[in-house]
Amino acid sequence: MQAKKNKYDFKVQDYSVSKETFQLEMHPDFEILVTSPQPNSEKLPAYYKSEDYISHTDSKRNLFEKVYHAIRSIALKRKLKLINSYSNSKKTLLDIGCGTGDFLQTAQKDNWIISGIEPNTEARKIANQKTNQSIYNTNALQNFKSDSFDVITLWHVLEHLPDLQEQITLYESLLKASGTLIIAVPNFKSYDAEYYQNFWAAYDVPRHLWHFSENGMKQLMEKHGFKIVETRPMIFDAYYVSLLSEKYKTGKMNLLKAIGIGFKSNWLAKRSGAYSSLIYIIKKM
Repeated sequence: MQAKKNKYDFKVQDYSVSKETFQLEMHPDFEILVTSPQPNSEKLPAYYKSEDYISHTDSKRNLFEKVYHAIRSIALKRKLKLINSYSNSKKTLLDIGCGTGDFLQTAQKDNWIISGIEPNTEARKIANQKTNQSIYNTNALQNFKSDSFDVITLWHVLEHLPDLQEQITLYESLLKASGTLIIAVPNFKSYDAEYYQNFWAAYDVPRHLWHFSENGMKQLMEKHGFKIVETRPMIFDAYYVSLLSEKYKTGKMNLLKAIGIGFKSNWLAKRSGAYSSLIYIIKKM
């Protein structure tokens, strides 16, 4: 009897930089899709060398960038409200993959003691200027003491990290016993992912090395001594990702079609919980 084919086992193109094609494969231990092959640490930075990589710039040259920055302004306020709800007073925050430092700056203005990690040199310089303090390269994570932070955040960052499980282990060490780990990632079981298939912009290969479902995130966290205490949707992601996916699929900015798919994805997710992107609020076991 022939084994049933995994419906997520397909090829995805890098539409934004290299135009190369990569395979998605199911992880043997978790409900997580893996980009294959994964570029090594020497080759990976080349895939970020694009003026279209928005999280590394503050420019607003076109519709996508204007939409992104408008949404980001709203999202920053919501992110601050979220971390405040899980901390009794303004405490210590580590933002990993902080980009140009907007969230760190927002938290700093609200009296948080901030630390930031950003591998991209240009984005790190901008973040340094915004916060008026040192933002560190990824290697600096090893220099922080155990139990240093009340909150650690990764906003659409975990999917980019080559050493996934080693990183989770490190966060468990850096987080205080009562601390909170907050991770936002795309959800490949959302309606917009199912609809666009290999054109789904949130696959973003090979920059996204890992692709998570809610169950896969739960499995990963539990293996490393964490438990998910709450999930929250990122409503705007369904629209933005659909807009970009339409461009990949048709070569055109089909705004109305993208809005329709984004709306349907969010509407269906009200019952299923499978939003385009999810925020996971995580505690130590």
